Amino acid sequence: MEMVKVTVDGQNVEVPKDSTILDAAKKVGINIPTLCYHEDLNVKAMCRLCVVEVVGARTLQAACSQPVSAGMKIITNSPAVRQARKMNLELLLSNHPDDCLNCVRNQRCELQSLADQLGIGEQRFGSLTKPNYPKDESTAALVRDPDKCILCRRCVEVCHEVQSVGAIAPANRGINTQILPAGGVDLGDVSCVQCGQCALVCPVGAIYEQDHTERVWSALADPEKHVVVQTAPAIRVSIGEEFGLEPGQVTTGKLVAALRRLGFDRVFDTDFTADLTIIEEGHELLERLSSGGTLPMITSCSPGWIKYIEHFYPEYLAHLSTCKSPQQMFGAVAKTYYAEKTGLDPKDIYVVSIMPCTAKKFECGRPEMDAAGYPDVDAALTTRELGKMLRQAGIDFKALPEEEYDDPFGITTGAGVIFGASGGVMEAALRTVYEVVTKETLPSLDFTAVRGIEGIKEAEVDLKGTKVKVAVANGLGNAKKMMDLIKEGKADYQFIEIMCCPGGCIGGGGQPIPTTNAIRQKRIDAIYQADAGLPLRKSHENPAVKTLYEEFLGQPLGEKSHHLLHTHYTKREKYPEATA
Repeated sequence: MEMVKVTVDGQNVEVPKDSTILDAAKKVGINIPTLCYHEDLNVKAMCRLCVVEVVGARTLQAACSQPVSAGMKIITNSPAVRQARKMNLELLLSNHPDDCLNCVRNQRCELQSLADQLGIGEQRFGSLTKPNYPKDESTAALVRDPDKCILCRRCVEVCHEVQSVGAIAPANRGINTQILPAGGVDLGDVSCVQCGQCALVCPVGAIYEQDHTERVWSALADPEKHVVVQTAPAIRVSIGEEFGLEPGQVTTGKLVAALRRLGFDRVFDTDFTADLTIIEEGHELLERLSSGGTLPMITSCSPGWIKYIEHFYPEYLAHLSTCKSPQQMFGAVAKTYYAEKTGLDPKDIYVVSIMPCTAKKFECGRPEMDAAGYPDVDAALTTRELGKMLRQAGIDFKALPEEEYDDPFGITTGAGVIFGASGGVMEAALRTVYEVVTKETLPSLDFTAVRGIEGIKEAEVDLKGTKVKVAVANGLGNAKKMMDLIKEGKADYQFIEIMCCPGGCIGGGGQPIPTTNAIRQKRIDAIYQADAGLPLRKSHENPAVKTLYEEFLGQPLGEKSHHLLHTHYTKREKYPEATA
């Protein structure tokens, strides 16, 4: 790799030739302020907050986009640089609402943090062109607040380039520019899959999740309600970030303790129904393989992915597993089996989910998700919303003791835990399918070929002479590539796992901000650490799942299982992509 030498504020540094000034500054411990820049997205150089002086250049340069050259002398903190940065930020603030106390990103907003960093305590220019656009609350999962948009275009890139959805794009010109769906309609009127990746990269409060916290507080305060909570696999490796812990820490016991302090009647683990999903989905795969069913079979755990295929590839809905997601299976079992075991009326059981995903809010509102005659799940909170509730309650998360989940839905396996990472559903399924078919114990439980956040991964498993070829894709951009392979007849797989969000659920749209690829990888590592530390690592060995079948369900793919745990999907209209 060719290296070049440059000087940053008098410090000599050697960096790769293709580095930017921003890269060089970081190498010597200088953090240049940025706003439109995001380390996982393309450089836009629009906000101009990262400007620096380059000796010999006639104008200030944007550090995020300007490549270094041999002998370059860079000044990052001159009076001219400080004045320009402050002026650029003041102009942004002049077109931004000054109601920080009412903003979901208060004290967690990049614009607010930069104002503090640059010493801006008041809006010197007042309100020059203050917009007054209505909020868009048309979807079950997301809210758009155009007044707060700073036009950084991060959301546009992630929607088009990462997720291949194209629900939003810049419209109009000059001070009238907005980020909008095609035709200026609401988000609920287009093919938005409600994955929330836009909210995850937004630096301000222009896009955020529909708030379910008040409905949960109301349920907890209602003496007539028996309120149970389930926690998704990915939450245990991310909730700590809401309280200053480093990414990649497994905080399962503290998470359980925190939820008990909030007042939930029972604290359960979605990993239980992840194990249940594997039993149903694994048997569904074996049935399709033996009876000539529709192949490849594709997983159905990710609601953003389900909505994507409903809009963009509805002709392939038969390829989806009919299994509900673990979130919805849990609600169905809680309001039938659990109600029967505890003598509770299903109408009095209130099921809350703690999910890394905004699309789970959409999923729990789907009309077909009502196996007991009531919604399977009543409210879905993101990781961020749980953090908000714990702060409101004054709970010191880091000081909490380690506690255990409640039975019977707290008995889980490592296979359930790894659902939180891309490749985890596939690996969990292979652990069970291999042993069910071969009647032999797996020599190794770790199917490392399907792990990681890279594009599309493939593997082949020999089930005693029957070769099963599988593939894994995460992020809807990769899902599109996979579906196009199927369309072209080039996907010779029998089983495919697709997760809507980059990295899988650990990178969901409801996770703590920031969520970068580096942070995703730390959470993935923690997921597999949690799996390796459990005494049970195969779904079919979960004793509570076995009891559920013996006492209630009967058998996998049986009549009761079909009614409670399986569903159908809906062909939806595909709307025009939003373009600039």
